[in-house]
Amino acid sequence: MSPVDPSSRDHRRLGQQLDLFSLHEAIGPGLVLWHPRGAFIRKRMEDWWRDAHLARGYQFVASPHVGNGALWERSGHLAQYRDSMFPAMPMESGEVFLKPMNCPFHLQIVKARPRRREELPLRLCELGQVYRNEPSGALHGLFRARGFVQDDAHLICAPEQAEAEVAEVLAFALELLGIFGFHDVRVLLSSRPARFVGEVAAWDAAEKALHRAAAKVGVALELQPGGGAFYGPKLDVLVRDALGRHWQCSSVQFDFNLPRAFELSFDDGGVQREPIVIHRALFGSLERFFAILLEHCGGAFPAWLMPEQVRVLPVDDAVVGYAHEVGRWLSDAGMQVSVSAGGNLGPRVRAADVEHVPFLAIVGGREAQARSVSLRGRNAEALGDMRLEHLVEKLSGWLAPPPVRPRR
Repeated sequence: MSPVDPSSRDHRRLGQQLDLFSLHEAIGPGLVLWHPRGAFIRKRMEDWWRDAHLARGYQFVASPHVGNGALWERSGHLAQYRDSMFPAMPMESGEVFLKPMNCPFHLQIVKARPRRREELPLRLCELGQVYRNEPSGALHGLFRARGFVQDDAHLICAPEQAEAEVAEVLAFALELLGIFGFHDVRVLLSSRPARFVGEVAAWDAAEKALHRAAAKVGVALELQPGGGAFYGPKLDVLVRDALGRHWQCSSVQFDFNLPRAFELSFDDGGVQREPIVIHRALFGSLERFFAILLEHCGGAFPAWLMPEQVRVLPVDDAVVGYAHEVGRWLSDAGMQVSVSAGGNLGPRVRAADVEHVPFLAIVGGREAQARSVSLRGRNAEALGDMRLEHLVEKLSGWLAPPPVRPRR
């Protein structure tokens, strides 16, 4: 088997060839325009993400694109992260900043009313648009952009709940990555650095919880001593793509800074206790994950994600009417279908192959008479002749999104 040419998998080239997205100086460096085909794939990814989170007891929230400077000062972003934030915008109430992260907004939601032990864990999630003022020389297509979506969640829990929450998140991350074709993963544990906030005992307990959670899920850890952020230890999940490269995607991180910065507490039988805050992302950046997936599959996305799932190809003009009838049958069943007519069949088949259309329904006089199609999959896989009723049943199963699993 010949090695894959990395240049042929460049997501920027594929994005243009397949009409998925574009970046323009007229819009601004590092700001992405999603074209209809790419936006459809993104929608399908987001739909599965939302359904899976609902099944696991998460609650959706939404937050604004800007926040007052005092908010970012309280969260520590202005002190620790200002170089990566866009410049302040003066307003009558003071300076506001484009958000680089969603965390302070989610914690304000937690603080909106008193919380009781019975409410925990709170699992707040958002596909939140964020903005980071990355250096122009560091920008690289969707891998490094200035505007992107984080699939953020913040878990607010009692200390004794943290280990179970981490184990569930890690299992969730492995499932999601597997759904999108990434089964070869590494999990890194980054421990306490030289400069840190919080008590040593809390860090030690958190790192032990990460170890035990990984053991529950059956995952071996690679240790990164001193590699944690100043505010807490973390797990990072790396995937290996078709080119043999490793990419960091999912992450789970304790935070000992924000609970105190935002004075979070919950009532436990009349005693006020400080909760644990865990940051969590599965895709990481939706744009970056899309680029990793695009290069991994070379544009041949899983069939359930594709913006065009079936292309109906009439052999000649005499059966164009029947081809459109087949298209309507499939479209009415919820599939993404097109009809390609005119000219020789061979070039139309090759064009569909280049565009990675998962299924080709070829119809001629014989198929029109039998009310059937000759079905073909990717890589010229012959799937046989099928009557329309059987075709709809088969394709509906093959094109269905992967099922979501409830919390374990």
